[in-house]
Amino acid sequence: MGRYKRIDGRKSSNYCSTSTIIIVVVVSACIIWTCITVSSLADSTRSFSTFVGFAKDVKPHKVGKIDSKAFQYNLGDLPQDGLKGNVNQVSEKDESDLKQQRNEKAFQEFDKFGELDKEKLEKASSDDDERIVSTKRTVDSRMDEAAKHTEDNSVSSTEGDDTPLMNQQESEENMDASKIKTDEEEKPRVKGSNGTKKKIDQMKDEGNSQSLEQVIVRPDEDKAARKNVAERLSMDQEELLDETSTQTGAWSTQAAESDVQKLSVKSSSKDQKAYRWKLCNVTAGPDYIPCLDNIQAIRKLPSTSHYEHRERYCPDEAPTCLVPLPEGYRTSVKWPKSREKIWFGNVPHTELIEFKGHQNWVQVSGSYITFPGGGTQFKHGAMHYIDFIQKTVPAIAWGKRSRVILDVGCGVASFGGYLFDREVLTMSLAPKDKHEAQVQFALERGIPAISAVMGTKRLPFPAMAFDVVHCARCRVPWHVDGGKLLLELNRVLRPGGYFIWSATPVYRNDPEDVIIWKAMSKLIKSLCWELLRIGKDKVNGVSAAVYRKPTSNDCYYSRTKNYPPLCQESDDPNAVWNIPLKACIHKVPTNPSERGHGMPIKWPSRLEKPPYWLKGSEAGVYGKAASKDFIDDYNHWKHVFAKSYYNGIGIDWSSVRNVMDMRAVYGGFAAALKDLKLWVMNVVPITSSNTLPIIFERGLFGIYHDWCESFSTYPRSYDILHADHLFSDLKKRCNFVSVMAEVDRILRPEGSLIVRDDAETIAEVENMSFSLQWKVRFTFSKDNEGLLCVQKTRWRPSDVETITSAIA
Repeated sequence: MGRYKRIDGRKSSNYCSTSTIIIVVVVSACIIWTCITVSSLADSTRSFSTFVGFAKDVKPHKVGKIDSKAFQYNLGDLPQDGLKGNVNQVSEKDESDLKQQRNEKAFQEFDKFGELDKEKLEKASSDDDERIVSTKRTVDSRMDEAAKHTEDNSVSSTEGDDTPLMNQQESEENMDASKIKTDEEEKPRVKGSNGTKKKIDQMKDEGNSQSLEQVIVRPDEDKAARKNVAERLSMDQEELLDETSTQTGAWSTQAAESDVQKLSVKSSSKDQKAYRWKLCNVTAGPDYIPCLDNIQAIRKLPSTSHYEHRERYCPDEAPTCLVPLPEGYRTSVKWPKSREKIWFGNVPHTELIEFKGHQNWVQVSGSYITFPGGGTQFKHGAMHYIDFIQKTVPAIAWGKRSRVILDVGCGVASFGGYLFDREVLTMSLAPKDKHEAQVQFALERGIPAISAVMGTKRLPFPAMAFDVVHCARCRVPWHVDGGKLLLELNRVLRPGGYFIWSATPVYRNDPEDVIIWKAMSKLIKSLCWELLRIGKDKVNGVSAAVYRKPTSNDCYYSRTKNYPPLCQESDDPNAVWNIPLKACIHKVPTNPSERGHGMPIKWPSRLEKPPYWLKGSEAGVYGKAASKDFIDDYNHWKHVFAKSYYNGIGIDWSSVRNVMDMRAVYGGFAAALKDLKLWVMNVVPITSSNTLPIIFERGLFGIYHDWCESFSTYPRSYDILHADHLFSDLKKRCNFVSVMAEVDRILRPEGSLIVRDDAETIAEVENMSFSLQWKVRFTFSKDNEGLLCVQKTRWRPSDVETITSAIA
């Protein structure tokens, strides 16, 4: 109290002591100050909403003194002490002297910015977003000072899986959110938080300073940057949450087409406020994939001759436990260095190294796993092999005509990893077998891959999706069972697409290879595929046969023997969810306006223009003409990313590589990220409109999935998960706790979840994030719509739950 000179100078009375008067005056001043700042916050909230696109035509308004130079919307590190200052003063003359003395310490970090200039503030509409946090921090600071700092709100958590080898960033981001103390009555909230704690003012320790940075601006940025912020905040951004209410209409869904998956209807408990997480006790440990590690179901299979044991068998109840971290886990190596080496502690498997080390696939080098060569077929590097294929058949035209590739039996996915240098996007596919870590290696390297098998069911891709299918010693018995597996490739390969086969039967004369070559040649001829050329790679000592799928049905009709037979008209080639394979050929589309009749335009033009077969006379997913729907969706996501996601929600995109859009629709979100060095797995839920063919047509890729089940990927696969109006639907038919457990499973530590949904769902996800001890980087709700960005930490629970179906 010594610094409040005006109060200290008063004399005592006969009725109360000097100290009592001082306390009364200070408390009264704090209450007045709180009321004023809360009132200011109400106005600030309205202005702040323009940044995330919830408000329209919001005009900047005048507030107290502030230095406009101190404001630049930036994610850089603002000194933590600087957050304690009140940069949103109300200039009441009759209280100015008292407040100046009372706030002297709180302002010391901002004194260096010079005198506060009221005129500059009136011109800086971009300053509105700052007032929310600064006001809230001021209230906290005043309350702390009045209590003489008797309560320390800073807490930190030391993660049990951290090792001495972790870098500084990892250790700083491990915090225990469950220990955060807040004063709910004193701290203002943003509308729509539905009773959840507001994150931007919760933690005062060093680790939480990052949570505040997305709504804090730096004082030392240039004028051009400040002007850019002002323009962003003043423009109409109401459309940031548009284009999210879809209409099924004439669009069929994968669930309807397949008519196999029976959706369970499990309502989430709306009044559930506390979640008690447990650690999964399973044989697979940190690599647990629920639908691929259902050991009980696999044991009951009558046969495994067709790789049935590598297919999906989801538990009756989706797990709600959390997968443990490997001991010594570190933040993944950034791309493109990750293509050459990864941390051994992140994927601590030596089986593949021991089995394939002599083939120059993978080696252990100190704390790293390195990938010096490429694969069995390209020991001297994948780029040479890629160029060899181009020379063999120049019409393949990597990155122009051939954009979306399926690599079957991908190994560690070096082929797909280096095709990025040719502007080619590769879906790498391999089963979880004796080389079980291969797909995990690929994902850790930053290369797209899924764990799947050519078994008894159709692959989760639409018909005529891929420009090229590649198999380099993939060990798939294409010729058996009437050619079912090769016929499945025929289904997913677009007319005029290429099949590249560089297996040993192509260039070796061993008895077994000769038998396979003859059987394959007969089968491929009956499929009417044209053998363009067999090229020889002298450097790697291999050869590759390149085939082309027909663009008409003439050859099918002229065959002397109808084998394999043509599929019945009732057989929908786009119905794939849990559909068994069939040994038949789907005819090529003959209508010029039908998908698959012609080739897409070359990349990158195909990304931005609607496919020729997307008819303007038909309604799109959002109710507009289909072609306009497509264009508007693309423009919408470009706007959202540029004005909000890129530098407004606390994500460092330079460290992002593996991204998943959990409800992709047209793939507009992925298209908006085209200039970044990352890739996006576009997921189309089986109950959503079947738009996955459009995603492939524009040169992107994706997969069908039911989010009531686990995804076919290893834990810790993705840096970012994006869920646009998905969770509110899943709450109606899934156990939402298991959905969040799955999100935790596939998201990397320090990875981010972006959720756009109704306010109730946002609040529920926010509560669950608290219970998972994740950091909330950004949250905002208005008019029953919300945006939330949370960051996963390395916290793991101490309690354990045994999953009996996953115990060997």
